[in-house]
Amino acid sequence: MKIVERTYNETHRRALLESGMHPVLARVYAGRNIRTAAELNYGLDGLIPPGSLKGIDAAAVLLADAISEGKRLLIVADYDADGATACAVGVRALRAFGANVDYLVPDRFKLGYGLTPELVELASLRKPELLITVDNGIASVEGVARARSLGIATLITDHHLPGPELPAAACIVNPNQPGCEFPSKALAGVGVMFYVMLALRAELRRRGFFKDGKEPNLAALTDLVALGTIADVVPLDANNRNLVAQGLKRLRAGRCTPGIAALLRAAGRPLAEASSFDLGFVAGPRLNAAGRLADMSLGIECLTTDDEARAANCAQELDRLNRERRNIEAAMLQQALQAVEQVSSQESGTFFHPDWHQGVVGIVASRLKERLHRPVICFARAEESGDPVLRGSGRSIPGLHLRDALDVVSKRAPGLIRRFGGHAMAAGLSIGAADYERFTSEFERAVDELLPAHARLRVVETDGALDAMYFSLDVARLLDAGIWGQGFPQPVFCDTFAVENQRIVGERHLKLWLVKGGRRIEAMRYGALDQLPAQVRAAYRLSVNEFNGLKNIQLNVEHYE
Repeated sequence: MKIVERTYNETHRRALLESGMHPVLARVYAGRNIRTAAELNYGLDGLIPPGSLKGIDAAAVLLADAISEGKRLLIVADYDADGATACAVGVRALRAFGANVDYLVPDRFKLGYGLTPELVELASLRKPELLITVDNGIASVEGVARARSLGIATLITDHHLPGPELPAAACIVNPNQPGCEFPSKALAGVGVMFYVMLALRAELRRRGFFKDGKEPNLAALTDLVALGTIADVVPLDANNRNLVAQGLKRLRAGRCTPGIAALLRAAGRPLAEASSFDLGFVAGPRLNAAGRLADMSLGIECLTTDDEARAANCAQELDRLNRERRNIEAAMLQQALQAVEQVSSQESGTFFHPDWHQGVVGIVASRLKERLHRPVICFARAEESGDPVLRGSGRSIPGLHLRDALDVVSKRAPGLIRRFGGHAMAAGLSIGAADYERFTSEFERAVDELLPAHARLRVVETDGALDAMYFSLDVARLLDAGIWGQGFPQPVFCDTFAVENQRIVGERHLKLWLVKGGRRIEAMRYGALDQLPAQVRAAYRLSVNEFNGLKNIQLNVEHYE
């Protein structure tokens, strides 16, 4: 473990300071390569125009024709927060345009991920004339072929990396497909669907569809876009930060989707202070709990209903599922950590337990990745087309592109991986039930070759020391109001403290009293019980702690030397 300070351009910091920005924010933003305050002036007019997304004009024409002809549209969603929000954006916008649209979510425990031939068979019972995938489909070569054989056209909207062969769909919109010149490759699935709806509205406008001049306000969907973008942990480039900023603005003004408001209320989070943290760590996990333990239809219902009572009921059930998910996760993580102790020399992590819940292995992989600082894949038992398989979910660290590593394994050992897909930092796959040991060997070999030596050292990047005068509620609120996420990290500071007192609270956390420059500061170390030495160099976040209606400043210690 090594705590380092992020470098920044002093000229940029001064320019931000001279524009009137708070000194702490000026340094933080300069460390994220922001040069002028204008770069943080987010507005819908600052979004990249849709036109450069390959296939988007054809998609708009396809959908406009389908609406004018009264065709039956069926959105095929994914079972995570990105897929659910993308589906909700599609359902809400298309219905506002007068489309005949419904949705279908695969049962992750029976059908797995994406538009499989089996899912197409299920979808065909609804007699759709056009299938629209959201957050999936770019790898669904067989599923699209089956749909075509049944006379059903397919529009693919996705953001995942394509394989060597693209599906023979009527149209594909994906910023990561070959030949797409859209400047931002970081759009989430919900971002792609939002852009398709913008293009569709422009096409309907061109056709004179809105005779009364009343066009649906698609900006009203940006809270859904913000939630899916943050929850899917895609890089927050300038365009994604803009999308998230628009959504947070609606949330804070109380003009948001009833379901998102209900999810935050169920967790006791005030809408007026909604932050990217609330989207990523409060609303996102509750929405994901439906897809992990039950049926994501519950999550999509929560996001598509305008009935506040119905939204509240859905949110309460999602909150209950999330608590259940946490309990399952804790037990699985304990089993995995015991396995780590037994195989301490293991350099890349593959873990399997016959009793593990396949809906939760991704979270356990994420927790283990954080603890071990190495790529981790966790497997659970599943079935695909009646065959017993192991379904895995993996998380990676900077320096190893997980999907590329799986691609290497699949080419070296043809047939070992039955299907896979994903991103640099997260991926999913399935292997034969008897192939775990062989896969582990091949995966470790690939990681050993692809992961550079410098990436194996855990480095915690911080924004440097924070003067004690800035340990204040005002500064904490300023930081909370920012747009933070993957690739644009939430501010973390580092300082040397004397540890005056420490005790265990809630069985799993450490409450601390730290001293710096004669000032005594309350701090927490969540999810860790190891006692700190008398003096530490700590990496921490500035946060607001509320207790009995009183708010005070608290340091959340993330790491220490």
